[in-house]
Amino acid sequence: MNFDKTLTIILIVLLVAAIGATVYIIVKPNPGEKFTEFYILGTGDKAGNYPTNLSVNETANITIGIVNHEQTTTSYTMVSTLNGGTISDANYTLLNNETRMINYSFMPTQAGNQTLKFNLYKLPSNGTVYRSVYIYLNVV
Repeated sequence: MNFDKTLTIILIVLLVAAIGATVYIIVKPNPGEKFTEFYILGTGDKAGNYPTNLSVNETANITIGIVNHEQTTTSYTMVSTLNGGTISDANYTLLNNETRMINYSFMPTQAGNQTLKFNLYKLPSNGTVYRSVYIYLNVV
């Protein structure tokens, strides 16, 4: 009889602990990983079909995507460079889980193999690039 009472008490304690753990997980869920998606899309909004073969002074278009998964509203600065020279910079503020699609046009002014690079800084930035994407261009 004593064994049955002890077993019953242990089972009740375990049941209360399980219910408490379940309530805690529901009330304070794990926030998950914090990150930002940063990508370039080419023609037809595909991850490919980039305008890589261009003529001097030819305008090309791409789409740049920024998706905020930082668990909070986040501000960014995006700096674009062509062969190391800055050609534009812009600031964006995105709510948590917000997606921003940016139509971006550029025009190379000299011939040769070039790199079009986009650096994303998460503000307040300490000068460190947070994300970076680029495409190689062949300009004739």
